[in-house]
Amino acid sequence: MTYLGLDIGTSGVKAVLIDEEGRALGEASAPLAVSRPRPGFSEQDPADWWTAVLAAVDTLKAQHPEAIAAMAGIGLSGQMHGATLLDQDNRVIRPAILWNDVRSAAECVEMEAALPTLRQIAGNIAMPGFTAPKILWIKKHEPDNYARIAKVLLPKDYIRFLLAGTYVTDMSDAAGTLWLDVEYRGWSDDLLAITGLSTAHMPALVEGSEPSGHLSVELCRRWGIAQAPVIAGGGGDNAASACGIGAVEPGTGFVSLGTSGVLFVSNEKFSPNTEGAVHAFCHAIPKTWHQMGVFLSATDSLNWLARLVGQDAAALTEAVAGDYAGPGEEIFLPYLSGERTPYNNANARGSFVGLSHLSNATTMARAVMEGVAYAVRDCQRVLSDAGTTIDTLIAVGGGSKSELWLEMIATNLGMAIAVPEDGDFGGAFGAARLGLIAATGADPKAVCTQPKIKKTIDPRADLRAAHDKQYQRYRALYGAIEEARAQ
Repeated sequence: MTYLGLDIGTSGVKAVLIDEEGRALGEASAPLAVSRPRPGFSEQDPADWWTAVLAAVDTLKAQHPEAIAAMAGIGLSGQMHGATLLDQDNRVIRPAILWNDVRSAAECVEMEAALPTLRQIAGNIAMPGFTAPKILWIKKHEPDNYARIAKVLLPKDYIRFLLAGTYVTDMSDAAGTLWLDVEYRGWSDDLLAITGLSTAHMPALVEGSEPSGHLSVELCRRWGIAQAPVIAGGGGDNAASACGIGAVEPGTGFVSLGTSGVLFVSNEKFSPNTEGAVHAFCHAIPKTWHQMGVFLSATDSLNWLARLVGQDAAALTEAVAGDYAGPGEEIFLPYLSGERTPYNNANARGSFVGLSHLSNATTMARAVMEGVAYAVRDCQRVLSDAGTTIDTLIAVGGGSKSELWLEMIATNLGMAIAVPEDGDFGGAFGAARLGLIAATGADPKAVCTQPKIKKTIDPRADLRAAHDKQYQRYRALYGAIEEARAQ
C-alpha cells in the first residue's frame, strides 16, 4: 500500500507519495501565485489550488502509476487561517483571504472588546492573520458576500471537499481560526457569535490522524485506483511538518528557517502565553497541543539584503562564515513584514543600527543572520514565560543549510540543534504519515518518528557572552524605535 500527502502552500502545492515503511517514493509540485489588489491585502483563487492539486497528482500518476494505484490513504496539510467562503450551492463567493493579509487589524480590536474572555478561550491574541477577523471585515465591507456565507473552510479543507465531498477540518488548523476552544478541542459558540456565525457554518472536527472521508469515485477513476483511499484529517502546515520531523512527544521541537521563522514545541497540555504573542494550538494528533513563536521574515530578510546589494544569499552566508568571530557593531531588526512573536505588531518595520564607513555587504549580512537568531531567542523567551522547556530541537527550512546560522541560534538558545539527513520532512511528508495512520489505525507516535540525524550543531560557549550583550541591545532597540516612530 502507498500513502499520499498533499500540502496546499502559499507559493505552490506539493504532493509526496510514501510506502508502508514511510519511505518517499516520489514527489511532484505545481506553482501558485498570490494576488495583492491593495496594500496589506493577500488573496488567492481557490480554483487555482485545485488546478495545482490535479496537476501534481497527475504528474505522480504518470511517474508512478502502480504506486498511485495502490494508494490506501491521503493526508492533507496547508497554509493556515485562509478564509474560503462557500454559498449554499458550494460556489466560492470571493477569493480566499490569506494568512499574511493584514486588512482586519481594526476587527481584531473589536473582537477582543466584544468578548473579554476571547484570549482565554482561543488561547491566542486576535491577530489579522486569523480567520475570524477576516469574516468581520467582510461583514463590514462586503455585506452582500457576507450574507451569502453558508460554509467557511480553510484552504486544505476546501481541497478535501473537492476530493471527498465532506466539510471537515482537523483540530490543529481549526485552532488557527480564532473560533476554537483550544483546550477543549471544540467550536466555541461565544467566539462564533462575535462574527455572527454558528456551528452550522463550520466544518465538522476530527483529529488529524482520524478518517474524514474517502476519495470520490470520479477521482479514483482518473488516477486508476481500485479502492477509494481514506482521507485523514491532516494538519496545519507547522503541525503537519512536526509529524514529518517527529516533533510529537512533549518537549520535542523544531526551528524552521524558511521565508518566515518558527520555533515549535509539542506540549502535553494547553499552555497559552498571549502576552508574549505565543501561538497555542492543538497538534495534529490526539490529546496533544503545541506552541509556536512565529516571526515573519527569516530567510526573507537575507534574501531582501541579497537583492539590495546585488549578491547571492548563499554567497553572503559563506562570506560571513569565512572569519566569523561574534557580533560586530551592526544590529538588524528583522521586522520587514511586521512582527508576530513577541510583539504582535503588523506595523513594525525592519531597521539597521550601528552602520559606519566600515560596514559592507558582509557585515550587514552578519547582522541579518544574528537578528534572525535573536528573533528565535525572543520566541524561546516567551515560550519559557509560559512554563515550556524544549528538550530537543531539529532544524528545518532552507536557512538550515547554513551551519553558521544554526550555530548562532544554538548559542543564543543555549542548546544543541540536530540536523537531519538530506530529505524533505515538511508538511506534505507529515500529511502522508497522517494518511497512513488514518488508513491503518497505527499509533501516531510510532509512525511520526524523528529522521536519522546527520550532525549536531553545538552552542559556542566562547561567544555566548558577546551574544548576550548584543541581544540586550537588540531588545532595547524595538521599544526605542517604535517610540520614535509614534512621535
